[in-house]
Amino acid sequence: MGRPYCANPSTHVEASRVYRGRVTLRPWHRVALAMFAVGWGANQFSPMLLAYRAELGMSTQARALLFAVYAVGLIPALLVGGAASDRWGRRAVVVPFVALSPVATALLVVSSHWVPGIAISRLLAGVSSGVVFGAASAWVADLSEGDPPGAGARRAALSLSAGFGLGPLVAGVVAEVSAHPLVVPYLPHLVLGVAALVLLLPAPGPRPQRPTVRPLLTLPPVTYGRRFLLAVAPAAPWVFGCASISFAYLPSVVDGPSAGAVAFAGLLTGVTLGTGVLVQPIARRLDDRAPLLAGRVGLACATVALLVGLAALATDSRWWVLAAAPLFGAAYGCGLVSGLREVERLAPPDERGAVVAVFYGLTYLGFFAPYLLGIVAGLGVGAEGALLVAVGAALACLAVVTVGGRAPGRHDVTASGVTRHTGPPAAPRG
Repeated sequence: MGRPYCANPSTHVEASRVYRGRVTLRPWHRVALAMFAVGWGANQFSPMLLAYRAELGMSTQARALLFAVYAVGLIPALLVGGAASDRWGRRAVVVPFVALSPVATALLVVSSHWVPGIAISRLLAGVSSGVVFGAASAWVADLSEGDPPGAGARRAALSLSAGFGLGPLVAGVVAEVSAHPLVVPYLPHLVLGVAALVLLLPAPGPRPQRPTVRPLLTLPPVTYGRRFLLAVAPAAPWVFGCASISFAYLPSVVDGPSAGAVAFAGLLTGVTLGTGVLVQPIARRLDDRAPLLAGRVGLACATVALLVGLAALATDSRWWVLAAAPLFGAAYGCGLVSGLREVERLAPPDERGAVVAVFYGLTYLGFFAPYLLGIVAGLGVGAEGALLVAVGAALACLAVVTVGGRAPGRHDVTASGVTRHTGPPAAPRG
């Protein structure tokens, strides 16, 4: 089994203090800022879909295609990027794809009225996000060795969520007030992306001493384990499933005035994901009390949020949609923190990048939730019936995670064949 990538955690404690009048960043700060910037770039596009509809007359099918193109780049990049960082080192893999993020945004600017160019930009953004989210999360965890348990997972989740929330909020507001709504909203990310890249360059990221060599698309053995399949996998799609239902599905089925629609979309996305940021310290404390408790609370919040969504449909009021957003955000934040912390507990250091990538890949399946709900609604049950089906699915996942997370005596097998205990400690013998 390989060793953790940070040779000595104490060597990273030099940062975050004032030196000759300057504040030096800790190494994990640099990586976290890069995750924040890439998350901003990935999600700034969400409220802009309404601007493209208004300015270009873009059809619903074209907008759905742009979301699909992003996923096409994202999911394979997640799987390859995490495993590649286990083999060649976090820095070697992450830095080039952090640089790709502002390049993708620049392409959005120069192709503002050319749909194929927008699609290419979204594909590049998906590839950048996929590689960075998995590999950089593992890098933050590596640089957090020696800090309190779960610190790396919490820091990665917080950075990513903050970028996800602020990006669309800023883009939506700027698009609403700008005379050039397809160009100006992307300029803040160009500045942020370049600055984050420059600050990332000094971050330490040595190559692994004994790297794990396996086909890049092979799933790590931990992901076959019963605990991962029962306690992590069922809850993971609800992370971004809740987010996408909040700011993509509900606004499309609840009628509202067209005035201020882009700003409202940005506000809705910001509230959803901003709440996800705010609840993460609470989620950490819940998970300290009992592993996966935050994930169960998240699924409960998802259930309540879907019921509030039903109220929005019944009243045809977008203010009920806004009321559901913090609940969806709480579900998102709790699920992300709980899942990443469980993955950190399960994965050996030399497979951490690949296991984190698999978890993120499962979370991103949630972006298909609006389309699945649309299919269910089209079967004759309507949007209300589709949300009721989602309520049932959330409750079923909550039951599975509760049983799977409490079952004692879990063991997973690492790539080296060593059996690792991943369940509660065995009771002492009398």
